[in-house]
Amino acid sequence: MRAVVRLQSKKKGEINRFLSKYYDTDLELDSNLKWEKKYDNPIDISDIIGAYVDSFDSFNIKMWISLDKNIFVKISEHNADEIIRYLFERYPY
Repeated sequence: MRAVVRLQSKKKGEINRFLSKYYDTDLELDSNLKWEKKYDNPIDISDIIGAYVDSFDSFNIKMWISLDKNIFVKISEHNADEIIRYLFERYPY
């Protein structure tokens, strides 16, 4: 099972703005309101979670992650640190 990050927004172009800032490049997404990426190494999603929480007030987007098939957890400023710690505990290598 690969880890999944999903972003959604009701505001057109918002996900594109966030990802352009995160990847430090201009992106042109096919879908402006939804984005999903699968990661082979679940630890890699800790970076985008951190970027999301650090800019939580700057973007009107929601983030969900999945570590197990069809189970998604919504990321918030209140649970992000615990989820990042959990990632490093669950996948120590």
